[in-house]
Amino acid sequence: MDDWRRRLRFDPLPALVSSTNKAMAYFVRHDFLDQWEESREYLWELPSARKMIERQQKDGSWKYPGGKPSIRSRENYNQLETYRVLGELIEKYGFTSGHPSIGKAADFMFGFQTDDGDLRGIYGNQFSPNYTAAIMELLIKAGYESDSRIEKGFQWLLSVRQEDGGWAIPVRTVGGRESRCISQALNSPITFQPDRSKPFSHCITGVILRAFAAHPRYREKEEAKNAGRLLKSRFFKADKYPDRKAVSFWTGFSYPFWFTDLLSALDSLSLLGFPNEDEEVRIGLQWFIDRQQDDGLWNLHLLRGKDKELPLWIGLAICRVFRRFHT
Repeated sequence: MDDWRRRLRFDPLPALVSSTNKAMAYFVRHDFLDQWEESREYLWELPSARKMIERQQKDGSWKYPGGKPSIRSRENYNQLETYRVLGELIEKYGFTSGHPSIGKAADFMFGFQTDDGDLRGIYGNQFSPNYTAAIMELLIKAGYESDSRIEKGFQWLLSVRQEDGGWAIPVRTVGGRESRCISQALNSPITFQPDRSKPFSHCITGVILRAFAAHPRYREKEEAKNAGRLLKSRFFKADKYPDRKAVSFWTGFSYPFWFTDLLSALDSLSLLGFPNEDEEVRIGLQWFIDRQQDDGLWNLHLLRGKDKELPLWIGLAICRVFRRFHT
């Protein structure tokens, strides 16, 4: 048995590979069992994936269901929904730029890039380093790592770090009413500049690190390593800002990753090259070891998604983390 599987209390692979979800079974066979019966394009033709593709609009976006015009425009709502759907297609079905729908969606997303390099709109006129990086992460995984627009995005992210080396939502760092409620600043004609003297937010830093961790060159940057050290120093602590401040958010999970939780943080740290002997990493891994069930899976607090097989996807993500740390 592989070393990483011996670190766990029970072998999780039998439960995962026996799933009736064809995409799940494919990733287990491909990632862990070196079985290559089908190409990745096989996943693109699965009915559940095709159903999502059929809902794509002509401009490359997916339409957000509902929404309030007083909060954000239809186009900005669709940006948020397109990010959500891209996460499903890329993370659960292995879609890449080789599929025309991804190219159309990428062009739609890059259409929100400003001259500065950020992807603006989900927070109205306000900077959103978290959504900028989260969208970049998915596009990098889809094959856009060498795109000049991704490079421009990284340069912007590096330029808006807090003085301590982490990140925060800029409008949260300024004084006054807007710093207390982002929704109050969404429709402001003013784009608030960050106060870089304020502390980093681990919630925001964890999201941004996912883009760095996904990129083969930027994951080697010392700025990313330093941010990783900051992130792990905050395990099981409250955030410095109101957004997802409670300690409990560390142990509330979603997949594809959305906000920062213990699993998404460890996933980034494993790609950034942190060793399993690191004290905070060890504590984080042990948390999952202690909560594994005798069927090999985990029954954890799930925050997002209607997918009934979300516990399996979380289990797959946990396995990937353990394999990286113990290989």
